[in-house]
Parts: sequence; structure tokens; C-alpha cells
Amino acid sequence: MAENKIYDLLILGGGPAGCAAAVYAARKQLHTAIITESFGGQSIVSEGIENWIGDQVIPGVELAKKLESHVRKYESETFDVVEHERIEKLDKQDDGNFLVTTNKNTYVSKTVLIVTGSHRRKLPVPGADEFEHKGITYCASCDGPFFTDKDVVVVGGGNAAFESASQLLAYTKSVTLLQRGESYRADAVTVDAVLADPKMTGITNTEIIEIRGNKMVNMIVYKNKGGEVVELPTDGIFVEIGAEPTTKYASDVVDLTQYGQVIVDPRTQRTSCIGVWSAGDCTDGLYHQNNIAAGDAVKALEDIYLFIKAS
Repeated sequence: MAENKIYDLLILGGGPAGCAAAVYAARKQLHTAIITESFGGQSIVSEGIENWIGDQVIPGVELAKKLESHVRKYESETFDVVEHERIEKLDKQDDGNFLVTTNKNTYVSKTVLIVTGSHRRKLPVPGADEFEHKGITYCASCDGPFFTDKDVVVVGGGNAAFESASQLLAYTKSVTLLQRGESYRADAVTVDAVLADPKMTGITNTEIIEIRGNKMVNMIVYKNKGGEVVELPTDGIFVEIGAEPTTKYASDVVDLTQYGQVIVDPRTQRTSCIGVWSAGDCTDGLYHQNNIAAGDAVKALEDIYLFIKAS
């Protein structure tokens, strides 16, 4: 156990939600630790965030640095910052306290705030794991320039897929977007604008069945609407098929939706377990954005403070 401390609060996650809650917890002088693998959350891969209030445009990496700097300002005897540790298990002990196990330590606390967000859904077909980082990538803004003048494929049909395709058109020779369903899920105006580019091709009703290559990806195999197997040569594959909440570690303590989202009371962000709150992309909240995540985390923190002081 890390230094045998019993915290008032453990904040699990270092994205906008976790950092906002951490600042409030520190200012309220709760004995707190924030535990995260890294700061910034999913936004760290964004080249330019245009809806973070107070910054007209800010790169994801810069936002992450600002969030971390703000949190670390409050490091003290009663406020710990624990970085480079992965949350592996949340348990409720017989004494009513909570035990958090990471890949390196264990921590005990009276209350917990789950703000671990979500992670990219991986492509579940043969060859996808083998060729990850060898032509398969999950971040167009990070890796797009490496595919300059190449023929690439984007897998997905939502806004993220079309935004990735739009970015890639600036670098690549051609972009082919493969959508599983009959129609695209992205906004119509986005679809029309991206498909209007002469280097862009969109194909619906596709079922991806295999990724092939030698040292690097060189082909994606899919079935078309008629069931015909199509072998499409490609130099790179960008996967945009959604995200999954990072919540499995808490499944024995709090109620989750069928999608793995933490079920919360939107008034207080309380979960089904007394003493545990949650906010951000890992919850069943209707909208998932940085500003909303931060606001909901602050809401949770205010309720946590009242809960602790009334105990």
C-alpha cells in the first residue's frame, strides 16, 4: 500500500474532468491523490481544439501540459499527483473504504471519483493486432504526415472518420473510406464536403474480414453488399470506429450500462455505490465533450465535499 495513507478522495484519471476535480479538491483541502497514466485524456492527439473555453484554438499536447501544470501547482503533503500508473481494480472493503490497485501500488480512500474516460475501439479482425503501428493507426492527426503521397483507407462512418479523412486528404495520394452500414453517421454537411474531394472515395455496406501485409500493411480485405470478397491494396489504415469507456476495473463496485458506461445521477454525478462518483466520457451522460466533462467533475467534487464533511 502506498505509504499506508487513507485519503479522503482518489481521483482516477488525468483528463479535463480529473484535472478540474483535482484543482477543486486541493483548494478545498481534501486529502486527495489524482492517479493517471498521463495527463490530457483523448484530446492529446488533437492538432487543434477549438471549443475549450478560454482558448480559441489550442493543440491537444499544449492543453495537456496546461492541465498538468495547474494540477501540480497544488502538490503538497495533503495532495499527491501519481503519474504513470494504470488503474487495474477498484474494490470496496469491509470497513467501507475503497481500495484502488494500479500496476505499481495500492491506495485506500474514503471516496472515489471515476474519470478515466474512454479509449479507441480496436479493429477486431485477423491481422489488425499484428500490423498495429505497422500501417494500422488510430490517430490521423498524429500519423497522417507519414503517409504523404500514399493510398490510405479510413474505417468508420461517423464524424471522427470523416474528420480524419479530411485531414489525410492534405497529405495522401488518395483516401478510401469504408463504412459498415448502409448510410454514414456523420453530419450530412461534413459527408458532402469530404466526398466532394476528387481524391476521396466512400464505400458503404462493407464488412472488413482481414488485414494483410509483409513487414507493413499492404492490403485490406472486405465483403461488399453482394457478399463478394474485395482485396483493396493500401499503404495505411486509419481506424475510427468509436470508443469504449475505460471502466472494467470498476465493474464489481458500480453499475454499468450494456456499453460499459458508469450510470450516474446527473444532478450529483453519484453512482450506484455510496462513496463513488463519476464524470466525463466514461459515464452514461448524454453529451461527451471536454467542457462538459470538466463541469460535471466539478459538480461531483462539490457533492463529494459535502458528503465527506457530513460523514
